[in-house]
Amino acid sequence: MSTKKKVIVTGFEPFGGDKVNASWEAVKELQRLGLGNSVDLHVQEIPVEYRPVKELLPSLWKQHQPYLVVHVGVAGIATAVMLEQQGHNKGYERPDNSGYHPDCGCCVVGGPDTIQSALDMEVVRQRVKDSGLEVAVTVSHDAGRYLCDYSYYTSLYVSEGGRRCGFVHVPPLGEPYSCKDLAKALQVVVTEMLRLLAKAEQ
Repeated sequence: MSTKKKVIVTGFEPFGGDKVNASWEAVKELQRLGLGNSVDLHVQEIPVEYRPVKELLPSLWKQHQPYLVVHVGVAGIATAVMLEQQGHNKGYERPDNSGYHPDCGCCVVGGPDTIQSALDMEVVRQRVKDSGLEVAVTVSHDAGRYLCDYSYYTSLYVSEGGRRCGFVHVPPLGEPYSCKDLAKALQVVVTEMLRLLAKAEQ
């Protein structure tokens, strides 16, 4: 039986007329870098569409039974890597790539307004800073009420109370960081998330 920890990291397909999405490009580069011999890394590109996300993410949790899930998205106005602390249930009025948005404007009817990650993102941020990473990292409490926030809330909701899930927003490529810079940042961020979870189990 494998003792490796299963970690799922996702990125998004392009949207809004862009040909690439920095999140998926960075996740693919992270896959090349790896997370070390103790981690079984699975990466997945997910669509910028509400209905497929609502089906795909619960199936990923059920199929892989991951130790940690980290979703990665791009924030057009970001100039730093942002660690999102919580997902929101309501406010989804912006149409997705197919032109659809939930009629209720929410992720889960009757669900709590917000769900917090089990990870203290401020602690993760400080640990990443202490690592000497030359990429700015901040903490956010608003993932944007679009597919990023929707995906985060969905995963937090279906994680069966464990909330072993994080969301990382990255800037567009070259603004100012390269794909390799962002992948290295993700490598350090996910590693620190794993260390924090391991410490909590001691």
